[in-house]
Amino acid sequence: MIIAIIILVLVGLWGVTTYNGFVSLIERLKNSKSQIAVQMESRWDALTNLISATEKYSDYEKETLEEVIKNRKQVTINSSLDEIQKAEDQFASAFGKIVALAEAYPDLKASEVYKKTMDSVNKYEDNVRYARMTYNDMATKYNRARRQVPKNIIASIMGLEEENYFVLSENKSQMPSWK
Repeated sequence: MIIAIIILVLVGLWGVTTYNGFVSLIERLKNSKSQIAVQMESRWDALTNLISATEKYSDYEKETLEEVIKNRKQVTINSSLDEIQKAEDQFASAFGKIVALAEAYPDLKASEVYKKTMDSVNKYEDNVRYARMTYNDMATKYNRARRQVPKNIIASIMGLEEENYFVLSENKSQMPSWK
């Protein structure tokens, strides 16, 4: 009887510990996704500043880009990976227009404001890339824990689903260089 109680207590402790481990992994995944959203928002802010720097060069482009920014997809902690990818594609499109505008106006490309703002966009682009890598690392840890025996029993009880990964999109591999 005492052995059965000890076994039940140990199984209960294991279940609680495993459950708490999954809760921790889920929170880390949410935090990783939140970091992506924060960095993407900062990158959009930098692009907005870049658009302001182009004002005197092309009213049409400025209006077009401001419309894109106004209608951009906001990324939140609850956004799906597809929604985040759509926001990435929208940013790449707007950014491509800015790069093309700079190519058409060499004095814009040479201006200090343009250079500093492009450096800022570049910094946030790197931050987004790093945040996505961190998210993928957390998704790997979560998915591995979710599938491992005997943790998969608790994962099944909790109704945990496999977490998707960010992948390189076609638009990202063709993103123009601003240097």
